[in-house]
Amino acid sequence: MTTRRLSLLALPLAALTLAAGGCVSSSDIDGINKQLADVQRQVLQVQMQASSKEEVASLEKSVGGQMEQVLQSEANMKVRIDQLSTQIEQLQAKLEDTNYRLAQLSQQIASTNPELKAFRTQAQLLSNPEGDGGDEGGAGQGDGTPPAGGQAGGQADPQALYQSSYNDYLRGNYDLAVSGFQEYLQSFPNTDLADNATYWIGECYYRQGKYRQAIDQFDQVLRRYPRSDKVPGALLKKGYAYLELGERSQGIVQLQYVIREHPNSDEANIARDRLKAIGVDINR
Repeated sequence: MTTRRLSLLALPLAALTLAAGGCVSSSDIDGINKQLADVQRQVLQVQMQASSKEEVASLEKSVGGQMEQVLQSEANMKVRIDQLSTQIEQLQAKLEDTNYRLAQLSQQIASTNPELKAFRTQAQLLSNPEGDGGDEGGAGQGDGTPPAGGQAGGQADPQALYQSSYNDYLRGNYDLAVSGFQEYLQSFPNTDLADNATYWIGECYYRQGKYRQAIDQFDQVLRRYPRSDKVPGALLKKGYAYLELGERSQGIVQLQYVIREHPNSDEANIARDRLKAIGVDINR
């Protein structure tokens, strides 16, 4: 840059010197002026290039800052997705607890009529203590009241066992919860809560980091109770378990299956967010 500037200054000086000495013609001066114009043009080009380099450096710095912001946003998004997933699981647990309490209340209401009949029978026995009537009433009481009480007790036992196991899960006593749910399934395999008990065993294993056992348990939900409302959750947590094991492709397949088979479920929305967080493109 300095050399060219010196050359730029030297050319007019040389032209003046030659002109003063009377040794040049007008064509020589024109040639020198052309060279001067070329040098000026080259100097301008160099200045423009230097300006462009500064702009490029500034642009690179700006792009680098934007990339850092994008990476930070992705990290924050993953944290928010994990927090959202945990909150949804907690809400599901509370909803199930509420549904359980409502079902329990409904059963208590339904059992009111048999209990009233039993009270009426006892009242009749007290008001008519004659031999034949007493025998018949006693037979009625023996045939009706104890079985009704036994039935009520039978209804309460599975409910109490399930609720106790579920409370252990909520408190983080996962070994106790697994034991309780397994006992429930052995004693009451055909109840409406059998699919839930099977699912919560898988959740216990997942919370303990026993991902293989969790996957096997969620598979039992899918095989035994294909129409259960726990199927989307089982598929979702199965995908999560595979990802935790580092089996990315299997985890992605499971999450995509949730979206395809249960597109309108909360689990499908969670699966979409998780796939985005791990860089998987989703076509909605």
